[in-house]
Amino acid sequence: MALHTLAVLVENSPGVLARVASLFSRRGYNIDSLAVGPTEDPRISRITIVLNLEGHALDQVSAQLFKLINVIGIQEMKPAESYERELLLVKVGSNGPALDEVAKRYGARVVDKGENSVVVELVAENDKIVALLSDLAPFGVKELVQSGAIALERGAKTLTDRVRDEQGLSNPDEGKVAENATADYQN
Repeated sequence: MALHTLAVLVENSPGVLARVASLFSRRGYNIDSLAVGPTEDPRISRITIVLNLEGHALDQVSAQLFKLINVIGIQEMKPAESYERELLLVKVGSNGPALDEVAKRYGARVVDKGENSVVVELVAENDKIVALLSDLAPFGVKELVQSGAIALERGAKTLTDRVRDEQGLSNPDEGKVAENATADYQN
């Protein structure tokens, strides 16, 4: 099995995330990471999902996802062809030059220094985050929070462009978004 990152464009409407997540749970697939956010089009949200799957299972999941009425487009974000980042905020119990040196080595920032704790921030690939956490362990990790992965394809082409091309559209008001919006109003 291998980690796969999927970028999924969906209609920006209530319940869509629950439908997408339940598709994975019904099939017994664990979601390693999930992030949802707006896109350049206010009608569309982007869900980034990281899954540990075999290739054939990924194809099945993608096909099932696309059958959901609110899903507009799906793309696997391959590491060589995309940028993938996560955000880490970690609170450690000690301070001093050694901590500053560890943060600096990873390109992390100290965003808060208190009397008994320091908060370090890092935006990076997951491997770098894991390594930083390992190096921060001797300082006493008190608390941490880590976002899900987000990813963007390299180059000028966008996922929205790819969806339009695949659906033979020249206008963002055509295609699955417009069709689904009409269907929702009729129901």
